[in-house]
Amino acid sequence: PMADRTTELNAAPVVQALNGWVADESKPCYGLPGASAPLGYFDPLGFCKGKNLEGVKRFREAEVMHGRVAMMATVGYLISESTPTITYGMNVHHTIANNQIPEVPGTVLFPFFLAINISEALRASKGWVEPGLGPLFTLRDNY
Repeated sequence: PMADRTTELNAAPVVQALNGWVADESKPCYGLPGASAPLGYFDPLGFCKGKNLEGVKRFREAEVMHGRVAMMATVGYLISESTPTITYGMNVHHTIANNQIPEVPGTVLFPFFLAINISEALRASKGWVEPGLGPLFTLRDNY
């Protein structure tokens, strides 16, 4: 009976599939989906080397979120600097995008920033463990 209990305790943890993905320690980044040819798993500075699964998933979450913000900011700058706007009477008025932000009325900016904050809060509450219920910067097991 004791040998059975020892075998039970030393058994490898059961790895469950998460959205069709199962962590594989033998692959870079635990085999997270997203590698594409010709680069494959692209980590030239070795940020993920020696990281545990939670650390790699946390880096992945940060990379995806910051990538989305960067793409939207780039599109926003390109559009705002070279398209006609109501503010300038629908004439193409080339100006620096940073100079346009103070010109937008607060009644437009407030709902815009409110929508951003609500969507970020929903995303964070879905993926991250609440502060006080676990270590800081911890992703949920099912995320």
